Parts: sequence; structure tokens; C-alpha cells
Amino acid sequence: MGITERREREKLRRRNDILDAAEKVFFEKGYSATKMDDVAEMAELSKGTVYLYFKSKEELYFGLTHRALTYLSDKFKSVIKSKKSGLEKVRDIGTAFFRFSQEQPEYYKTIAQFEMAQLETNEEGEAISRQCHEQGRTVMELVAAAVQQGMADGSIRGGLDPLKTAFLLQGLSNGVIQLMAREGKHIKEFEMFDPEELRQDFMNMMMHALQPD
Repeated sequence: MGITERREREKLRRRNDILDAAEKVFFEKGYSATKMDDVAEMAELSKGTVYLYFKSKEELYFGLTHRALTYLSDKFKSVIKSKKSGLEKVRDIGTAFFRFSQEQPEYYKTIAQFEMAQLETNEEGEAISRQCHEQGRTVMELVAAAVQQGMADGSIRGGLDPLKTAFLLQGLSNGVIQLMAREGKHIKEFEMFDPEELRQDFMNMMMHALQPD
């Protein structure tokens, strides 16, 4: 391994160490309460060293968002690689998304906040923000690819715009996830069904809506 390669690997390792520390602080304190000093302390680095890799708290936040989106896209890619029909892949992607929201709730929140937030950034921050948008686009294109395959193999009705359908599925899924988070305890205590049934019924409705007539 050459000196240049070794230095690049060291820089990547240090950057990931800082993101690991930022993840712990952000998830514990929340975005607003987090300071760069907190991240430096958690990473056991000087604040100056942290600033060499991330020029602001916003850049750190975008770095975590990109990490969360990469994690999600890897889950979706595993589904896409299967030999199932397009419709089955759409269902499996939906299931993976719900599991992601339950098993990685902080990552899920980070992505949701990124999609809603309008943060002021410097030039470097804009670059990382664009990377997040590009990674988010990759996530949506994976869903669109499953829809496209389904239209080609006959498991999904024709005439759909795959990318628009992917965005609609994401929006509807987020709505159900938020409903379960907000009303789940009430439903479990006062209604005649389990909140999990909402997810299952929603998935069945979406699959029925996508199937050919």
C-alpha cells in the first residue's frame, strides 16, 4: 500500500469515526442542542480536527443523512437482486421500509427531517447536501425499477409512471408509519385490532391497486 492510499484510508477512517460520534450525540441530544464541542468530545478529538472534516454542524447532519440513505438503499438493493416478480419486489421493499422505520428509528427520523428541513449551508455543505439528494434519488429509482419490472412481467398493471408511483408509495408508507407511531398506543388500548394490522392491510391495498385489472 502506497503512502497516498494509506493517507486516504486514514482520512476515511477518521471521517467515519467523527460521524459515529456525531450519530451518538445527535440521537441523544437532538439536532438543535448538539454542538460541535460535544461531537469533538465524543470522538476524543480536538474541535479543530473535527472542523478539518466537517465545516459546520449542518455538514455533519448531512453526513449522517447520507449514511442513513445509503443504509436504506442497501436494503432495497438486496430486494432488487432477488428473482421475484416486480410486484413481489415492491411488496418486499415496502416491508423493508417499515422494518427500517422500526429497527432504525433515528435513521428514519434523520431522513424525514432532511426532506423537510431547509438548512443554510456553505459551499462544502451544499456539496454534501447534493450527495444526500442523489442518494435519495437512488432509493426512489430502486423502487421505480421494481415497478418497471412488474409492468414488464405483467404482475403490475401498465400505464403507470414508475418514478411517480415510487414517490406515491413512499408518501403513503410514511403516512401509515407516522399514524402507527402517533396512534399505536391508543389503537392497542381502545380498538379491536392491533396496529400491525394497519401495516398489513395497507400493503394488501397497495398490492391490489398495482395489480392488473
